[in-house]
Amino acid sequence: MIALPDIRSAAAVIAPHVVRTPLLPFGPGWLKPENLQPVGAFKLRGALNALARLENRANGVVAYSSGNHAQAVAFAARLHGVPAAIVMPDNTPAVKIEATKALGAEVFIVGITERVERAEALVAERGAALIPPFDHPDVIAGQGTIGLEILADLPDVEAVVVPMSGGGLISGVATAIKSLRPDVRVLGAEPELAADIAESLRTGELVRWDPLTRARTVADALRDEPSALTWAHISSYVDDVITVSEDEILAAVTGLARRARLIAEPSGAVAVAAQAKLGGAGVAVVSGGNVDPALLARLLAV
Repeated sequence: MIALPDIRSAAAVIAPHVVRTPLLPFGPGWLKPENLQPVGAFKLRGALNALARLENRANGVVAYSSGNHAQAVAFAARLHGVPAAIVMPDNTPAVKIEATKALGAEVFIVGITERVERAEALVAERGAALIPPFDHPDVIAGQGTIGLEILADLPDVEAVVVPMSGGGLISGVATAIKSLRPDVRVLGAEPELAADIAESLRTGELVRWDPLTRARTVADALRDEPSALTWAHISSYVDDVITVSEDEILAAVTGLARRARLIAEPSGAVAVAAQAKLGGAGVAVVSGGNVDPALLARLLAV
């Protein structure tokens, strides 16, 4: 498991390349708008930290991702002048695939259950380094820098709501916050249709859901499952989970656009939907803004 010094070290590494996002007032609570990052999502933090620490990246990097980690690794690879090969599932929104290609990455589209296998094959073929989307200490430490920033900007924060899927984001944020302020409640937010972590915390052990079951949610970036590493952090530091319906997620996307003037993808709005169930209190992490334009237009037309 990572510790506070790992996160502080990551903060120094990534500082020149990420946006130090502010806290924005939103009703009685606050938003941490990671959709304002250069790639439109928090994933840039972990990708930058992990790639910067690779001892051998001469043969490039490989990643598998439903979209936001793909763009983050492509961005980081371009920054360091190394090639990137990204494996993406065939249900990835086209806007994320095209954005990844635009950053110079080579993209491979596979079935939703084939991502890891294809990425590992590319690593073996090319002698490249794998940067997983969440199952890596350097990735988790990079995401944890969000927690440091929240505490610096709002020292008296009482609750932080973080979206969950593979668990890298909440693992890092929870480690940072609980290390400095163990009294602050760290709450996970999950779609009801992909609530495997909520069930895991209820049962006290990691529960696996079928990938096709998790794929039902409109929150396409929250269709992964935690690893043993992220589960260790989640089970140690996360206080509770709030699950939200598909309607609540889409309402949060609309509410962010109309009330906060922020563009969020469904996955990025899940914590805001959960925050609403707290009466709007606490800080909600808006994790990404790479929304399908057709979906956003449809929602705003209502």
